[in-house]
Amino acid sequence: MSLEKHFELAQRGSTVRQEIIAGLTTFLAMVYSVIVVPNMLSAAGFPAESVFIATCLVSGLGSVLIGLWANAPMAIGCAISLTAFTAFSLVLGQHVSVPVALGAVFFMGVIFTLISATGIRAWILRNLPASIAHGAGIGIGLFLLLIAANGVGIVVGNQAGLPVKLGDFSSFPVLMSLIGLAAIIGLEKMQIKGAILWVIIAITLIGLIFDPQVTFGGEIFRMPTFGEQSLFLELDLMGALQPAILPAVFALVMTAVFDATGTIRAVAGQANLLDKDGQIINGGKALTSDSVSSLFSGIFGTAPAAVYIESAAGTAAGGKTGITAIVVGVLFLLMLFFQPLAGLVPGYATAPALMYVGLLMLSNVSKLDFSDFVGAMSGLVCAVFIVLTANIVTGIMLGFAMLVIGRLVSGEVKKLNLGTVIIAVALVLFYVGGWAI
Repeated sequence: MSLEKHFELAQRGSTVRQEIIAGLTTFLAMVYSVIVVPNMLSAAGFPAESVFIATCLVSGLGSVLIGLWANAPMAIGCAISLTAFTAFSLVLGQHVSVPVALGAVFFMGVIFTLISATGIRAWILRNLPASIAHGAGIGIGLFLLLIAANGVGIVVGNQAGLPVKLGDFSSFPVLMSLIGLAAIIGLEKMQIKGAILWVIIAITLIGLIFDPQVTFGGEIFRMPTFGEQSLFLELDLMGALQPAILPAVFALVMTAVFDATGTIRAVAGQANLLDKDGQIINGGKALTSDSVSSLFSGIFGTAPAAVYIESAAGTAAGGKTGITAIVVGVLFLLMLFFQPLAGLVPGYATAPALMYVGLLMLSNVSKLDFSDFVGAMSGLVCAVFIVLTANIVTGIMLGFAMLVIGRLVSGEVKKLNLGTVIIAVALVLFYVGGWAI
């Protein structure tokens, strides 16, 4: 079968050259993830060298899979929001071991794949209120913002009874992080391709000149290796089946369901890949590719995967077929040989990227329907308590509980459905029973 026929180039109004340019554009927009994800996970005890290799493999193989199978111009990588959950909520916050966390990631991938390949996904989407989904997005965005700001000292612990206060504003990491965030916002406004990556590179170069803690070891290329502390096949499946871990698996699945579906739909819409009924062309295959990639994550030893919203940069550049995704995947696999350069990047160079992604996620506020007061308030409860408790599951549980009780008290019982009530009761019982992590 010819390249043009398999990828429907003529039918979709594209060319190989156009697809390659789109792939390069998407790659530049999301390559920061192979720096940010290892930095975040290493803070929780994951070996950075192993995570870098795993992240490149998941991004590379996942993007090639969705390109070849679903013929979609969408790139897959380790989701920043799910990375934050894995590192800061699951491992650091709840003291779950790294192997057990990887087991949870693997089971999340198994469940999500089953959901994607069957009709269960449609049932879940019908019964998970949009207000809670948007609230979770807001909360995760705030959580990312707080994590990044605290990591470089912009905000620090407060001894006066409040959670945080301003750190040392004049310190080099704080100044570089804030200047970097402002630079990303400005460059994105100008629609500069790969703005996040260019800012990371610029701040790293500044660090090399002015920060004695940032030093170049002389290596640029290195043959990829997981290192002595390899996480390859180190997942603890039995440990992840403990009742206490199940809420975390549920949170990962729920976040992935909404994130993946929303992102895929948004990118497909921009690329004109919706059918006459408004459904995503090859949507089932695209979503299954997304979920299968999280199986790779658990096996290789990194955070869960998802389609990146940065794929929209590639579709804006003309990407309409799976060739775009394949180009991205190949480039991520080539990144395996540039590990020394990735290890050179200081935390204050990646913090602006995390804060920017967190700020973007706050746009979910505009998606809350305040004409449905109970729904909107429940979404905000979910968002706020994700941050206040530093636990995504807790925020989701409280959001569901508020929604169900609020509907009952306000006489809006007809707006509830059995699935929503079942999910809410199950989550509350996890906490009442002391099983929650």
